[in-house]
Amino acid sequence: MQLSKRPLGSSGVMITSVGFGAWAIGGGGWSFGWGPQDDEASLATMRHALESGINWIDTAAVYGLGHSEAVIGRLLKELSDSDRPLVFTKGGLIWDERNRMNPPNRVLKPQSIRRECEASLRRLGVDRIDLYQFHWPDETGTRVEDSWGEMVRLIDDGKVRMGGVSNFDVALLEGCEAIRHVDSLQPPFSLIHRDAGAAEIAWCTEHNVGVLVYSPMQSGLLTDRFDRQRVTDLAEDDWRRRDREFQEPNLSRNLALRDALRPIAERHNTTISAVAVAWTLAWPGVSGAIVGARSPQQVDGWIGAAPLELTASDLDEISSAITRTGAGTGPASPRY
Repeated sequence: MQLSKRPLGSSGVMITSVGFGAWAIGGGGWSFGWGPQDDEASLATMRHALESGINWIDTAAVYGLGHSEAVIGRLLKELSDSDRPLVFTKGGLIWDERNRMNPPNRVLKPQSIRRECEASLRRLGVDRIDLYQFHWPDETGTRVEDSWGEMVRLIDDGKVRMGGVSNFDVALLEGCEAIRHVDSLQPPFSLIHRDAGAAEIAWCTEHNVGVLVYSPMQSGLLTDRFDRQRVTDLAEDDWRRRDREFQEPNLSRNLALRDALRPIAERHNTTISAVAVAWTLAWPGVSGAIVGARSPQQVDGWIGAAPLELTASDLDEISSAITRTGAGTGPASPRY
């Protein structure tokens, strides 16, 4: 299948408007895991995503505490160079091997960044990472200029092709941009978490920085079959059990917004999931949406977002539903 592509900022790299998110394939047994996940199912799911036309995979060292990258490394070994997807990963979260359930620390010290990058290269089995990203802002007191300077050195050394950041605000972006152009930003962005639309995405558009939005289906809430029973059935170590969006009163508001997408999905002969993802892609400056899946069937549930173009009437209807339900925060329309 051929999917349309968009430029990743000014990098010269073209990516499909949806990419495969590999958070859940890291499996359970760590502080932000999604519960148990079979590696063979993960490989089958990623193969299906590539066969469906997707040309990039986004992961992170911390997903499964290295396991997600290792599984992707297995996938890459079975592919020819011509079939290999772009691989984006992230560093800057340091975990405690003695207690895997401890939340990781946010560390962007230059020497730590280099160690993490080299560990990711080994797990992925590649000589160069296509896009390496800082996962979260530093909490050790390290200056962002020092952190980003190490990213520049990794690029100069040929270990990294492009450098990006995740969860950074405008002030941190400007600190990096003053040293070297930021190739991409990865912000949380969905119909529920809309705040990045008011600041970071606009800044990136002005500075020609690519935007890769994550959790566009709000970690499963904005999907066709999600309901209250699913929350009850989540694995004990699934991080969503602790997330406020999966608890009342937010849960009811979020599901009401999800239900309001159904008529739009029916008009376009597609899924609610696809509509939710397409809404994020309707924002100027967004290069692509990272969408997770744990089975080939889940890929089929949202792949329709790639060709879907929401109309002005659709966007107005969604904006009204956001206001009516009171779900989430941030601007309700890309035309705000």
